[in-house]
Amino acid sequence: MDTNLLWIVLLPFLGFLINGLLGRKLGHKTVSVIACLLPVLSFVVSYAAWSRLVDGANALHWNGFPWIWLEGTLEVPFALHFDGLAAVMCLVITGVGSVIHLYSIGYMKGDPGYHRYFSYLNLFTAFMLLLVLADNLLLMFIGWEGVGLCSYLLIGFWYEDDANCAAGKKAFIVNRIGDLAFLIGMFVCLQHFGSLDISMLTSAEEITRVSAETLTFPWGAASVVTTIAVLLFIGATGKSAQIPLFVWLPDAMAGPTPVSALIHAATMVTSGVYLCCRLMPLFEASPAAMGLIAAVGACTALLAAFIAFTQNDIKKVLAYSTISQLGYMFFAVGMGAFSAALFHLVTHAFFKALLFLGSGSVIHAMHHEQDMRKMGGLRNRLPFTHITFLIGTLAIAGVPPLAGFFSKDEILFAGFQQGFLNAVGSAQLFWLISFLTAGMTAFYMIRCVAMTFWGESHVEESLERNVHEPGGWIGFALFVLAIASALGGFLNVPEFLGGHASLGHFTGLHHSTSDLSVDQLRSLHVSEWQSMLLSVLIAGSGLMLGIHCYGKGRDLRTSFNDSSAGKALGRLSASKFYVDEIYDRIFVRPFETLSHLLFILIDRIIIDGILVNGLALLTRSTGNVFRRIQTGYIPGYLLTFGCGVLVLIFILLNFLREGGAQ
Repeated sequence: MDTNLLWIVLLPFLGFLINGLLGRKLGHKTVSVIACLLPVLSFVVSYAAWSRLVDGANALHWNGFPWIWLEGTLEVPFALHFDGLAAVMCLVITGVGSVIHLYSIGYMKGDPGYHRYFSYLNLFTAFMLLLVLADNLLLMFIGWEGVGLCSYLLIGFWYEDDANCAAGKKAFIVNRIGDLAFLIGMFVCLQHFGSLDISMLTSAEEITRVSAETLTFPWGAASVVTTIAVLLFIGATGKSAQIPLFVWLPDAMAGPTPVSALIHAATMVTSGVYLCCRLMPLFEASPAAMGLIAAVGACTALLAAFIAFTQNDIKKVLAYSTISQLGYMFFAVGMGAFSAALFHLVTHAFFKALLFLGSGSVIHAMHHEQDMRKMGGLRNRLPFTHITFLIGTLAIAGVPPLAGFFSKDEILFAGFQQGFLNAVGSAQLFWLISFLTAGMTAFYMIRCVAMTFWGESHVEESLERNVHEPGGWIGFALFVLAIASALGGFLNVPEFLGGHASLGHFTGLHHSTSDLSVDQLRSLHVSEWQSMLLSVLIAGSGLMLGIHCYGKGRDLRTSFNDSSAGKALGRLSASKFYVDEIYDRIFVRPFETLSHLLFILIDRIIIDGILVNGLALLTRSTGNVFRRIQTGYIPGYLLTFGCGVLVLIFILLNFLREGGAQ
């Protein structure tokens, strides 16, 4: 039993306690040291545990104490498990998270809620680490709910602003929908597997046994494994912002920019992808669930990319980009390429954190202006931010040899392999969607760079004179993440390029090709080269088209926007396909009406009208009746008393007479 695992979670949690309880008295410098040092120490402990795995140690385990125990029925320990998959996630969370903490020192300087911000940030990190290290679904669910709580607190951090409060509530409520499905999925696991231990849920023998069992629904029967996989995936669509529960994430941009980087790059939104990878054997046992995941992932990637085309808020562009990239990860999961999904999760943490923090650098320099139409020409004023942001853009576009090229190519090849090499019809469509989305990603990201840094300046003259590089911790964070975005792809170089797919083998998610013949392996590598060339071609096409349209080809862009098709597509994209409006009509307004009716019926009529006011009126009326007896006239009291005595004597005499007669 390795007690060091507990410190991975406890260290940032201690930061939350210290800064949350004593932060006002400690001062900003002390708060900064505590808040940033403890996640760094958590990274050191994670790295030490990772090193032991690299040296050949078995998975590490800490079985603390029986958490829930019902004799002969249920036993859920508070236990932590550290294997290759958990190691990668812990290093990403603590590594990228620590850089974001350091960046926050410069970004949040002077904010009146400084200590509260860092205590929330530490708590967020602790809950995410608990989610990753949990040895059973129930403990994972605690971390799952914890990051949901922290996202609510951090998105609505500036609670004086109504928009921040609304965004925080929206994120919290939408995630509750997915979390309910997760909870039901756990109940089904408990009923049929008899346990919530992840080792039991991923056991081949147990999955085979449960696969024979079915559940009957009003719309038909489904296997237990498929039901569990779909319920858990619905939970993942909430946390990882997939169709239909993606609407909370763009609004979450209302919070501080480092929060956006932490939530959307390294932690919360990757929870759903991690869940699927952690329960890989369970999901693989249900082809129906895998097909659903691939379809949702591909469609989400396409929809979000299309919406990103017309966004003018720099953070909203990155928000829809996050949704789209998460769609890529789920598409990989649905294609059975769990290793590619995790690899893209890691590289995405690097370049998306870089892009968000780069946008924060721009917003900080522009005195919190986020509209790209009011920017332009900033590369002269912000040269370092421009270079790092461009590196992140090229990485997410899939330009070799940057990080996103390797991971995105693996995902596209997974679809290519399933659709064309294995002749799965639906996979061909999903691959085509993902292939087109890769070009769209390159286009809208270079549009973001062009509108922000290139061309003519649209910055107000009074503001432009004060625009300068933030420097300090902000510059340091951008530098570190730019290096990671440039080199991160070499963590998992595929075998056909001379690598060893190290990340996939280390996490146990890589499907071995050792059973293939030499000819089959050669054919597979040829197909990988073809897929890679196609992905580079589509990425290059998107970049070149974007540079042309936002450079010398502005007339082409204007003519398209003025055409009837361009106007129609532009309205759809700008209005986000009216998804929020549809949800408002179908769900929000009817529930508001129902809530209002229930308020009138239950609160006003039953509780206030009958129970509170009605009883009060009855008491008062009864009191008014009896009050008339209290006249204050003493002879009247004596007369009443005498009459009462006579009545009692009469009753007593009748009683004695009846007793004597008997």
